[in-house]
Amino acid sequence: MSSTHFGFQTVDESEKASRVRGVFDSVASKYDVMNDVMSGGLHRAWKAYTLMVANLKEGDKALDIAGGTGDLSLAFSKKVGASGQVVHTDINEAMLRVGRDRLTDKGVILPTLVCDAEKLPFPDNYFDLVSVAFGLRNMTHKDAALKEMNRVLRPGGKLLVLEFSKVAKPLEKVYDWYSFKILPTMGKMIAGDAESYRYLAESIRMHPGQKELKALMQQCGFGHVDYHNMTGGVCALHVGIKC
Repeated sequence: MSSTHFGFQTVDESEKASRVRGVFDSVASKYDVMNDVMSGGLHRAWKAYTLMVANLKEGDKALDIAGGTGDLSLAFSKKVGASGQVVHTDINEAMLRVGRDRLTDKGVILPTLVCDAEKLPFPDNYFDLVSVAFGLRNMTHKDAALKEMNRVLRPGGKLLVLEFSKVAKPLEKVYDWYSFKILPTMGKMIAGDAESYRYLAESIRMHPGQKELKALMQQCGFGHVDYHNMTGGVCALHVGIKC
């Protein structure tokens, strides 16, 4: 059996998806609150920038992978209008349910489905945009997922990967202190779960840095890839174009 990482732990590949599912089952109800607290609200600015770079137009088709509580799906739906389509997906049913309910409360009804990014149930060359925000690092086979995202994009279509990344060197010590000391404490106080936020900090350290992820995206079929650092590299937006 092949092994992979779950945070700093080494686990069988067959176990990772269920362990990640357990993390998000635990935090789903407090996910949005914790995002605001742990980022100081900065995640809203990161997503606003992502929306700007997406540059969606009326009638476009967009796929939101790891769409969770629906922030980007909601924003995308306003851009594509009634003639467009936004598909809201996540591998975690609890997160997806929270997102669906949130969208419904705002009067927005979107196709919402549980699906694995490594085996997307969509036709080739279908979407104008694919987005995955804070989800790629949790995937067992990132290369398989990126190839699937490439497959479902039309030629000239755009992939946006918004993800925590490698911080600038002067920030490393304070970022480590915050990640491993403060973040789990906040998780325990607000979400009643320190371990899931300890996993979050560990998973960020195990995720490819900016240059490594750019190279991986190129290897998976994207002809042009660039990245934009935000907040000193705490977060980065990778943009890939299918040629």
